[in-house]
Amino acid sequence: MVRVFFYHTGDVNAGGVAACAEVSCIMKIYDSVQNSIGNLNRFEKCLWAGSAAVVAASFVLAKSGDWMTLIASLIGVTALIFVAKGDVLGQILTILFSVVYSIISFYFAYYGEMATYMGMTAPIALLSVITWLRNPYSQQQVKVNRLRARGFAVLFMLAALVTWGFYYILSYFHTANIVFSTISVTTSFLASALMMLRSPYYAVAYAANDLVLIVLWVLASMESISYVPMVACFVIFFVNDLYGFHNWVRMQTEQNRSECG
Repeated sequence: MVRVFFYHTGDVNAGGVAACAEVSCIMKIYDSVQNSIGNLNRFEKCLWAGSAAVVAASFVLAKSGDWMTLIASLIGVTALIFVAKGDVLGQILTILFSVVYSIISFYFAYYGEMATYMGMTAPIALLSVITWLRNPYSQQQVKVNRLRARGFAVLFMLAALVTWGFYYILSYFHTANIVFSTISVTTSFLASALMMLRSPYYAVAYAANDLVLIVLWVLASMESISYVPMVACFVIFFVNDLYGFHNWVRMQTEQNRSECG
């Protein structure tokens, strides 16, 4: 009986240790998120709040009952503001956005978008989490990388191969608006790859992708008004990506100045 008592005591102690470890992990995540939010300046907080407000307003005005589009849009604008800061939290949110957005794309037969975000954007965002964590400049900022001409050349060749392959895949699945869907694959690949490589030009590629997606979702909205929030989402994404490029160039300049100093 005594032996049984000790076994149970050990189990309780082990359970207590595990519970404490879980609480400690949750607190670390909470503190990290709080630090990320606290690292935003006043303009960035206003941009984040304004972006969320526009997306929510479009959802209400369109009388859309598709809450999934609202959720995806809010996750997306939140991810972009942290990516613009070079904060790895943005990459984690990008993975979540990719999953939700892929589900929405599937329902409208935008198989190119679904395949791109689930098969390319989400996995590359996961790799970006790893590369960003391995190349920090500070606790809340990644080290910006200067990509050489050879790197860009290789990237564009890979983009051409990816585009060629995806075109036939999208044709097989009778993807809606296949021309714009194929272009979206190209811009998404370039943006995701440049983000993983920590280049400021990721934002230029994403801005181009935003313009393509605005066209795609305008076409979708002509068939169902419930997709209007997705149009607003990518208009806001475009604005955020322009700021992202500006901020990454500034970050790169400051980091280079700091290293030279």
